[in-house]
Amino acid sequence: MQLTLIKNPDESLRPIYEIARVVYAQTNASSLAMVEALASMIANNARKTNRSVIDVARDAEIFDALNDSSALNQRLGVPTNNRGFQMCLRVVSRMMRGNLPDCCRGATRFHVSTQMPDWALARGYIADVDGLLFYL
Repeated sequence: MQLTLIKNPDESLRPIYEIARVVYAQTNASSLAMVEALASMIANNARKTNRSVIDVARDAEIFDALNDSSALNQRLGVPTNNRGFQMCLRVVSRMMRGNLPDCCRGATRFHVSTQMPDWALARGYIADVDGLLFYL
C-alpha cells in the first residue's frame, strides 16, 4: 500500500496561517483586543517599512516567539483546531483584507509590559492593550 500526502490546494492561506501562528504565540490569544492590536501593529509596520505583512511577521527582532530559545517558541505549533488559534486566524484574515481598524494607534513595535527591551528605553509607549505596550 502506498500513501499519498494530501496538500492544501489553496496556497493563498499559507501566509494567513503563518501570521496567525505568530500572533497566537505572542499573545496566547489571551484577549480579542490583544490579538487585534498585534495584528494591527503588523499591518502598520508593513506600511511604514514598505515590507509585506508576512515579512514583518517573520522578523525575529520584533517577535520573540520566532527565536528557538524563547519560551513562546513552542506555541508556534498550536493545533489548528485550538479555539484561540481560530480567533487569531479570523483576526489576521480581516487584517489581510484591510477590514481591521488600527487598534494600536499607528504603532509599529511592541513588547510585553513585564520586559523592557533596549530599543524601548528612549521611547514612550502610545498604547497598552492587556499588557502589550505599543510604540511608534
